[in-house]
Amino acid sequence: MARSKFRKFVLDPFLGLDIVQWCIAVPVSIIMWLFFITCCTHVRGKHILKEYRKKPAVFVVWHGRTMIPSLIMCIYRMRACAVASRNKDGRLMAKIQHLFGARAVYGSTSSGAVSVLRAGLRVLQTQNRCIVMCPDGPSGPSLRLQEGAMYYARMANVPIIPVCFASSKSWFQNRWDRYLIALPFSKNVMDVGEPIYVKSKIKSPGFEKERENIEKICIKQMRDLDKMFNLMHVEEGLTAGEFKHQMREAKKLKRLAK
Repeated sequence: MARSKFRKFVLDPFLGLDIVQWCIAVPVSIIMWLFFITCCTHVRGKHILKEYRKKPAVFVVWHGRTMIPSLIMCIYRMRACAVASRNKDGRLMAKIQHLFGARAVYGSTSSGAVSVLRAGLRVLQTQNRCIVMCPDGPSGPSLRLQEGAMYYARMANVPIIPVCFASSKSWFQNRWDRYLIALPFSKNVMDVGEPIYVKSKIKSPGFEKERENIEKICIKQMRDLDKMFNLMHVEEGLTAGEFKHQMREAKKLKRLAK
């Protein structure tokens, strides 16, 4: 109990300070580049990145697969804005993305959804920038394409472009999204899928069917990449809250076993 209170009232507010987050973001970005330059990375669909480098589009990347796409999009000098949540983790990720050249648009499905939709539409319609977002973020369910990407694509009449990567030497973090870190000297493959357009006048039943179809395409993209390196099976439909509950239950069982 004392430990949880310390985290809630001392550690979390401290880690939420801008100066502290910048002190974390800078070395993290440097480490990511150091890891990356030791790797052999193959990008499938380079022509799509080149085509949309200065054109509006909605790039969707699963929450656990952002490491290599962030670096590749920086290398290709994409004019991008990244959708980030307003919590401390989201703001930290936005600072890291800023170091890779992506501006932040703050909001999520649970907080600031309307404001981030408006801000994202302005980016797509007036700034000739692409939007990069995690369709299953910031807290899941994992591998579930939420409606934000669909709304952007439909209202701005721009394509959704699925992006994912897999690595031969991978470390999956013990989190709800199974965040994948490509370890040094690994072989990475990043896939940029074909642009997918959403009909502007699509109605509710058709909208949900189209959402499910795009979700299946994004999941298949990841599964196919993971098969190349025999990676672990990442769960679908897991939320951050459910994952924390599972961890608490596992700890209880360990204590009882003792």
